[in-house]
Amino acid sequence: MVALVALVAAFPSLAPDSFILSVGVVIASYAVLATSWNFVGGFTGYISLGHAAYSGLGGYATALLILRADVNPWLALALGGLIVAALAVPIGIASLRVRGASFVIVSIALVLILLLVFQSWGSFTGGSNGLRVPRPFGDDVLRPEQHERFFYLHAALLAVLLLCWWAIDRSRFGMGLKAIREDEDKAQSLGVPTFAYKLVVFVVSAFFTAIGGGMYALWFGYLDPIFQFSILVGSYMVLMSLLGGIRSLFGPLLGAVIVGYAMEFFKAQYGDTQAHLIAMGALLALVVLFMPDGIIPALGNLVNRFRPKAASIRELTAEELTVQREQQEVRG
Repeated sequence: MVALVALVAAFPSLAPDSFILSVGVVIASYAVLATSWNFVGGFTGYISLGHAAYSGLGGYATALLILRADVNPWLALALGGLIVAALAVPIGIASLRVRGASFVIVSIALVLILLLVFQSWGSFTGGSNGLRVPRPFGDDVLRPEQHERFFYLHAALLAVLLLCWWAIDRSRFGMGLKAIREDEDKAQSLGVPTFAYKLVVFVVSAFFTAIGGGMYALWFGYLDPIFQFSILVGSYMVLMSLLGGIRSLFGPLLGAVIVGYAMEFFKAQYGDTQAHLIAMGALLALVVLFMPDGIIPALGNLVNRFRPKAASIRELTAEELTVQREQQEVRG
């Protein structure tokens, strides 16, 4: 843990140029989104491919509050997250009544609907022309300094997310969520308020995803509905979490580092080709086949396999001592 914090703190000074630093910001942004998604996927087992809806809404809410209402950028970021959380309540009430493939289809449909809305409503959202977002630190700040500041901001947000995930994981609320993940019907029969638990964690996940989307909008400075409301963005969140391990604290972070670096590498090497999509598909297939629980659980199982087993020492009862003596007498 200390080594990880030290590495994150030293990364901007170790980055050789602004491009590598920008890649670090992208990876940190992916880590925030994947960890936010993992509040739903990791705890309840509900696989949402449409979480790009909340990151896109968070980005546009932040930008529109700045441009239309002249709100301070950081206040707009917080208000944008709260607005998306409020919208997630009725969405969750409607979508969480279904499970499995039906929930996946509903989540995809939400992204497609929002894409059409934000493309068509050009007078308010900018439509297909996109929307420029004023940079919070001003245009006089050089690009490397912008990247460095937003890298630390994303890292701080990620730390808050990890702390919240860790706290929920060890709480009674988290135990109820994990019971839903293992067997929702049995959890409900045992008295767990399954729907209320699912709705709460769904709203929490949407809030943090929206904050991540708003942070990205402030850093990148431009929003395009085709990218913001893309099924691929939601798929990346799922892939990163599955790759690292959805049931582990640092699983989405590890997946974000691998997937984020691989994507930027393929884009730098092969440009606008679809090579990175082929690589992501192959990577997902390998993980599902050989490490279905993710890298971190697989490594943990491997370490436990080679770890020497501790011998248990306990006192024998009188009956056990009598049996041992009789066995020794028979052998003698």
